[in-house]
Amino acid sequence: MAESYSYGPYHGGPDPLAPPPDLREAVDALGSEVMAGASPRSALEELLRRGTRSTPGLDELTRRLWQRRAEIQRRHRLDGTLQEVRRLLDEAVAAERRAAFADPSDEARFREAQLDALPSGTAAAVSELADYEWATETGRRDYERIRELLGQQLMQSRFEGMKEALRSTSPEDVERINRMLTDLNALLAAHAQGFGDIEQRFAEFMRRHGEFFPENPRTMDELVDVLASRAAAAQRMLNSMTPDQRQELAELSQQAFGDPRIGQQLSQLDSLLRGLRPGQDWTSSARFRGDDPLGLAEGARAMTDLSELDALAEQLSQSYPGARLEDIDIEALEEQLGPDAGVAARRLSELERALREQGVVERAPDGSLRLTPRALRRLGETALADVVRALRSRAGRRDTASAGAAGEPTGSTRSWEFGDSEPWAVSQTLRNAVLRTAASDRSRPIRLDVADVEVAETEHRARAAVALCVDTSWSMVSEGRWLPMKRTALALHHLITTRFRGDALQVVTFGRYAQSVRIGELVGLEGTWEQGTNAHHALLLAERHLRRHPDAVPVVLLVTDGEPTAHLEADGEAEFSYPPSPRTVAKTLSEVDRIARLGASLTVFRLGDEPRLAAFVDVLARRSGGRVIAPDPEGLGAAVVSDYLRHRRG
Repeated sequence: MAESYSYGPYHGGPDPLAPPPDLREAVDALGSEVMAGASPRSALEELLRRGTRSTPGLDELTRRLWQRRAEIQRRHRLDGTLQEVRRLLDEAVAAERRAAFADPSDEARFREAQLDALPSGTAAAVSELADYEWATETGRRDYERIRELLGQQLMQSRFEGMKEALRSTSPEDVERINRMLTDLNALLAAHAQGFGDIEQRFAEFMRRHGEFFPENPRTMDELVDVLASRAAAAQRMLNSMTPDQRQELAELSQQAFGDPRIGQQLSQLDSLLRGLRPGQDWTSSARFRGDDPLGLAEGARAMTDLSELDALAEQLSQSYPGARLEDIDIEALEEQLGPDAGVAARRLSELERALREQGVVERAPDGSLRLTPRALRRLGETALADVVRALRSRAGRRDTASAGAAGEPTGSTRSWEFGDSEPWAVSQTLRNAVLRTAASDRSRPIRLDVADVEVAETEHRARAAVALCVDTSWSMVSEGRWLPMKRTALALHHLITTRFRGDALQVVTFGRYAQSVRIGELVGLEGTWEQGTNAHHALLLAERHLRRHPDAVPVVLLVTDGEPTAHLEADGEAEFSYPPSPRTVAKTLSEVDRIARLGASLTVFRLGDEPRLAAFVDVLARRSGGRVIAPDPEGLGAAVVSDYLRHRRG
């Protein structure tokens, strides 16, 4: 029996056909922020705020929320019910005056006198006409409509489902509403006093009056939450009115359905809810300045929308402790901004979850976020690729793009990668082509594909001990050299760990003090205000690294943008002096001499054109038999990698 299928529109949840989040783009963005000095956590937050090329970020969604909020306040005003009551009152009085004018009787003159004596205020006039004997059907109908309108608006402003439950406004319906309010206030009072049988009372109340609550609360607390949220919105709407408008409504509420008990019951209800939910926003207000009048029910809904927009903006800000993107109310966001906003929020949440699950960010032992080795490798690949492109752009230097090409074969092969120029492993390449063709179609001729190519791995007989000393003083941050410095270290680290695994690389950072750091620590290093450029301490650590590898070619690479202004004393304390003291200069040159005696030449990468710096690094190069390179910041990586390869080739 054939299976049958039915197709329809997709509802709910992430789109199963949507492409997965672009982690490569995200990792590159995270890495750029981290290397520029941001912590991994703040970099992740910045990525989510900014979004990606295909997904708007939290900032864009927040902007749309505030725009929606401003539109509500600019478009509307809150006196719609008062205006409608005034219109109905004027029409009722006008109909009565026309009838009295055409009637010569004394009774008509008495009605005219009553109408002439009406107060100017809307609420007072409506109250005065409560006992008036209407002569026209139009006047009587308009006056009854005022009472119905007031009752409906007051009830709908506090009960979401009142419009559906209140099918008519007959005396029986009004009595039904009054019974519901009486039972509700009794239930809330019992709950406030802590009666033990409250759940049984709640169940009985819902059995009798559940038609008024389409939200279908399942517990007493849910019922209180629903009522308090709506009542607080109604109160905020009143707070947003002028004092005269509030006074008018307070007086008019006594005429709701022509039964003063309704207004009294609602006043008691609001008082009970305030006591049960004091944490609700009962006191704030908003300024409405539009031309579209809203009634009480619509005004309460507008205040609910404003409150919901504020809550969504707080969720999108992610600024509270323990914030997560899963906290965002997607349904509310879609209701306020449309389905595309919900899709964007889900995509950002998926991106954050994928970054964690795919091992891009992880928790350090101290609880902070950090980039994983996998992410660092990705950043290293990107940095090295940029260096390769820079080297290829140099005339006559294309051979440097392939590290390790000149060496002895190891006997093993690997897949060809872009930029490789090692000799092909012909037999393995052909074997791959034959197997690939046979697996797909044996009748086809064998053709080579780029995926078939394998190259012979080579290695140099000599290994190198490399000390990369990078300046981390504040001037590197302020002059825009912080990110190029980190990218340079990443590129060199990736080159050595992937192509020259036998080499020993140590990265040394130096400001007031120097220290050896892992590449992940350097990537996450934040710029701090610190006086001192302690090249002496950095070279001391470099010397120790070289001595630990006596069989390796010694290579020292020093990146700095300032002359040395600090040195290390025998007690381990750094001595700072600007301009550089003779003792600082002497101790720095002494350490250069010690490195030179190990057979290492020093290459100094000078960032900046300050004459005193240029003169000093020239002295360093002459003393060590090394050289000085003055690249621009963007060319630093190519210069360092090229010099490393030059040393390695001997």
